[in-house]
Amino acid sequence: MQLELSHITYTYPDAATPALSDVTAVFPQGWTGLLGDNGCGKTTLARVAAGLLAPHSGHRTSGLSASLCEQDASERPVDLEEFCCDWDAPAVEARRLLDVDDAWGWRWEMLSGGQRKRLQVACALWRRPDVLVMDEPTNDLDRPSREALARALAAFDGVGILISHDRRLLDDLVGRCLVCSDGRWVMRPGGYTRAAAQERLERSSAERARDRARDEVARLEAEARRRSDAAAASAGRRSRGSVGAKDHDAKARIGLAVLTGKDGVAGRASATMDRRLERARDDLACIQVAKRYEGGLDGFGRRARTAAVAHVPAGEMRAGDFSLTVPELWVGPGDRVGVSGPNGAGKSVLVRRLMDGVRDPGGCLYVPQAVDAAVREGALGRLRSLGPQEAGAALSTVARLHSRPDRLLSGADASPGETRKLMLALGLLDDPSLLVLDEPTNHLDVASIEALQGLLAGFPGAVVVVSHDAALLDAVAMVRWEVVPDGPGRSRLVCA
Repeated sequence: MQLELSHITYTYPDAATPALSDVTAVFPQGWTGLLGDNGCGKTTLARVAAGLLAPHSGHRTSGLSASLCEQDASERPVDLEEFCCDWDAPAVEARRLLDVDDAWGWRWEMLSGGQRKRLQVACALWRRPDVLVMDEPTNDLDRPSREALARALAAFDGVGILISHDRRLLDDLVGRCLVCSDGRWVMRPGGYTRAAAQERLERSSAERARDRARDEVARLEAEARRRSDAAAASAGRRSRGSVGAKDHDAKARIGLAVLTGKDGVAGRASATMDRRLERARDDLACIQVAKRYEGGLDGFGRRARTAAVAHVPAGEMRAGDFSLTVPELWVGPGDRVGVSGPNGAGKSVLVRRLMDGVRDPGGCLYVPQAVDAAVREGALGRLRSLGPQEAGAALSTVARLHSRPDRLLSGADASPGETRKLMLALGLLDDPSLLVLDEPTNHLDVASIEALQGLLAGFPGAVVVVSHDAALLDAVAMVRWEVVPDGPGRSRLVCA
């Protein structure tokens, strides 16, 4: 069993350029990873693979059942009630593999993002499709949940397609990766580490080839100028216009040179050099190297002049039947705070109370965990309302976070990752003194996560990051707040 996509092209309505252009790939039984920068078309290709989008041209293998688990954790599964009422072996096994409580399906609105994600994945596995597509399934999941997810996906024996920024999951699960780089889709063997290493090697080789080609063009241009000058001088010598009417010897010498072709060597050599130069320029134009932006983002944000940018009094926070006990919390103007804790422990409750305690709300940039259609349209609307200078600054930030600004300008449907980058870029225009980012690596590709990490390290103000990404917190946070379950319906905050 395998899924074949042949010469797939798809363009979103009102978009200036295709999201996919002539993509061909074969997905055999087992797991294949989809890698590439945000906005390159991974989710579009996944929806075509799952049969949810009909390509404008090209062919998809017919006769295979498919199921797609969306990356948006707020998306309620259409067959959730049926799943909850099913006690046959597949449904029971799906709940067991992902440690899904039997009551979760009946209180969807009360679940955390991580609990919803596990329930989404359980429903997708329960359908037992031939083709299972997972779009960022580890978003919102804590470490135990990620481990449960990995075990559940490893048990699937059909054609699996995985979009993920989780390098460990990709290395452990997939046998090959379809990588999009600069618009080209290439299938590479192995997980993320092996595929990324091969891509870096090929990019490095292409860069060396480009440098050699540039040097050759420069050398040939210099030689072409020298030979052109020599040909011009030779042509001048062959001209009889400057020879006196009675200088019969000089005219005879010129006539002999023309007759024998001796004095036309320079002209022929110049023409030959022009042809060599043209070929060298063509060779240089054929060498494509994907553009990568490096370096930090200067000129954004400020350090507050107050003693604290946020304050939360000690006490108990309540949300329905849930309570979270916290000590007195202060966020200084240069603090880097990392917030962690398992799904459902109360991190979102803490963030809401922290936002209430911000001293200067106008100086705080908050990027929420959930990004829906209304949030996306709001961000795109603000971008369209900006003047050229501000729009250019925002789009430059988007580019440095490894997304294509032209997609946002063209009206293409922005992915959740692109939307979060745009929200951050637009918010930075307001010169904030505090960043509060709730699960900022959700929906981001690996290169974007590394770029975000560099941005946070160089931000002059205070930063509060809520994340399950241990590597990000280790790199960014100087102060750690951990939300720890303390019994049924109770949690407490531990500061370190």
